[in-house]
Amino acid sequence: MELKACLLFLLLLLSTKPVKTCDFPAVFNFGDSNSDTGGLAAAFGQVPPPNGETFFHRSAGRYSDGRLLIDFMVQSLGLPYLSGFLDALGSNFTHGANFATGGSTIRPPNRTRHQSGLSPISLNVQSYQFNDFHVRTRQVQGIFKQLVPKPEAFTRGLYTFDIGQNDLTGGLFLNLTVDQVKASVPDILGQFKTVVKDVYDKGGRFFWIHNTGPIGCLPYVLEYLQINEGQMDKNGCANPINELAQFFNRKLKDLVNQLREELPEAFITYVDIYKARYTLISQAHKHGFEYPLKACCGYGGKYNYNIHVGCGGKVNDNGKEIIVGSCKDPSVMIIWDGIHYTEAANKWVFSHIVNGSYSDPSIPLLLACQRKRD
Repeated sequence: MELKACLLFLLLLLSTKPVKTCDFPAVFNFGDSNSDTGGLAAAFGQVPPPNGETFFHRSAGRYSDGRLLIDFMVQSLGLPYLSGFLDALGSNFTHGANFATGGSTIRPPNRTRHQSGLSPISLNVQSYQFNDFHVRTRQVQGIFKQLVPKPEAFTRGLYTFDIGQNDLTGGLFLNLTVDQVKASVPDILGQFKTVVKDVYDKGGRFFWIHNTGPIGCLPYVLEYLQINEGQMDKNGCANPINELAQFFNRKLKDLVNQLREELPEAFITYVDIYKARYTLISQAHKHGFEYPLKACCGYGGKYNYNIHVGCGGKVNDNGKEIIVGSCKDPSVMIIWDGIHYTEAANKWVFSHIVNGSYSDPSIPLLLACQRKRD
């Protein structure tokens, strides 16, 4: 797949007819903590240091030591980093908005954030926020007019989705079996479809949809679910949980194909984030990384992760209170805090998806507004 995409890109560059890359004026993102650039922090309190230390040198509303996939994406498109829709201070929405919040699910959670750790700002709420944003950008006047997208940005912009992980793990953490969580996937994706179609009805045409990653390789899943050795693959990841993620992804890809039929003017790119992330984890040393399943910012245990205290939290160590800090060199680590990825890992994954190597159709991000050429 990667070679095929690279050859396609090369042929496009060498073709006698010039290839015009997409000039997306804005990006509108929907998702969870994998792409949250400040939404949850604005709603429920700032992300504590050492989050943000590598790139921003401060807490920047992201659950990582630095940039996320969405940051690398907008940067490659020549756009500024996206402001969280809920972040009222210092935000500029000229080139889009980010509706993602950490802990978001596709289906609305049936428990409070305190009970479940999930965000009340599920995908349907993010959709309501987008609809309101879409309407109000046409109503604002004066200086504020300069801080919102132009009307044509909503039709020519790129709509990105990176959500679904918490629907799967949330069910498992409620003691549902893998089969029971699988049974909920049609309803989950039905609600996802509703939101995509609503964006399309508002004029959105260009969609970039990530599937869910190998959640069975994340310390918070491995610790919380107490996976036994017989359920591990050769890389130390939980087979049943990764198989659940792959089941979700197959159904998501089926849905994308269905949406292509139902939304004839849509350009939808499905991105296999699972394959990209698992490739990095399974070949960590080859790519200059160490301890692929160990958290950089954490405390104790096999994975340097404690389900009771997170990155930046406080823990009592032999009568002495210490702050859970980062490892010596985050640039050689894949997992940041047991749940999320380091900037180095995000950068590696982005560099491998930007050219279409892990996409269907296998076209680069810069050509995501075009049909694949035969």
